[in-house]
Amino acid sequence: MWRRMASTTPTSTAALTFELVGKCSTTRARASILTLPHGPVNLPIFMPVATQASLKGLTPEQLEGTGCRLCLNNTYHLGLKPGQEVLDAIGGAHKLQGWNHNILTDSGGFQMVSLLKLATVTEEGVRFLSPHDGTPMLLSPEHSISLQNTIGSDIIMQLDDVLVTTSPDKARMREAMERSVRWLDRCIAAHANPTTQNLFCIIQGGLDLDLRRECTDAMVARNTPGIAIGGLSGGEAKDDYCRVVAACTAMLPDGKPRYVMGIGYPEDLVVSVALGADMFDCVWPTRTARFGNAVTKTGVLNMKQARFADDFGPVEDGCGCPCCRPAGEEGALGVTRAFIYHNAAKETVAAHLLTMHNVWYQLNLMKEAREAIIADRYPAFVREFFRNRHLDKEQYPVWAVDALRGVGVDLIQD
Repeated sequence: MWRRMASTTPTSTAALTFELVGKCSTTRARASILTLPHGPVNLPIFMPVATQASLKGLTPEQLEGTGCRLCLNNTYHLGLKPGQEVLDAIGGAHKLQGWNHNILTDSGGFQMVSLLKLATVTEEGVRFLSPHDGTPMLLSPEHSISLQNTIGSDIIMQLDDVLVTTSPDKARMREAMERSVRWLDRCIAAHANPTTQNLFCIIQGGLDLDLRRECTDAMVARNTPGIAIGGLSGGEAKDDYCRVVAACTAMLPDGKPRYVMGIGYPEDLVVSVALGADMFDCVWPTRTARFGNAVTKTGVLNMKQARFADDFGPVEDGCGCPCCRPAGEEGALGVTRAFIYHNAAKETVAAHLLTMHNVWYQLNLMKEAREAIIADRYPAFVREFFRNRHLDKEQYPVWAVDALRGVGVDLIQD
């Protein structure tokens, strides 16, 4: 039977408190409060990506206005530019970007995949050629942690050995998984600020569930403040993705935050929460805004379409973002679809406004999910979500139907 969890004893470290406040009685969905050095964060959460200490299209004040209290920076990019010396001189990324809330930094490991032509992986670390000037750079576990210590992010990630999930090389996948565990030990030893920064481990193992379970056992044993599931969003089939997430969350302790890295499509978020995950990030909502797309409850709208030329309604009716709320309300802009259409192909203002809207949508989706979990109506929330996005049940993604059925929600029969 579902119960409110506020009376349970929080899990705490020097720099993190994690408190479950609700669990779904049907699925594995959880609601919790994650308290970090720069304030509390309600989970589940979507985290916008400010790769180079800025979110493309928004000022820090505008990002704050979306309700964001935890965003991402990227260690690899900040290590190259402005560089560790500048970050140390200014006092870290919070001061560099004028952001008074929480930051999570990616260790730089993902660049092994995205910049693979520039990288060589050995036990020592990852040797990159700088995309700026071609100079060599070694990103070792120790250097990654040193950079993140200088950045001052509230959550830092271990350096892991990342392969695309679709790699057919099983021996290399095992090597990468086992190396990620060894590198975590080196990251823990190198971490200089455990009282002010939280080091999360990253579970690897590709699509092999036995490897994932083996890695999960090893990572949980190291007792880091939080646990991430990495190496996904790399082109694998969605049903494979769901099997990996479900297999990992089934083994994870209740009292720690669970972060699935690189996930951002609304359907992925809603299903992953049902599978027991708490935290997500992706560049998709901001990137798709720059292509003129608005994320809404009924799907993605291409605002460059001529049908919006004389549409004087908001981007989305009922949306609470500053872009959509009626002019005259405090902080509201009252922007119309016609205005976005007029500017989408020629002025950056349209991208800025759609970024504001899309980030707010993603954050609000997770807020509504949280409220549904606490009220123990998450299955109903999931059904409503899919009804809004599809005209009939035959259009529901098969992978989502199957994954949700595995945690007690039948979208077709209910």
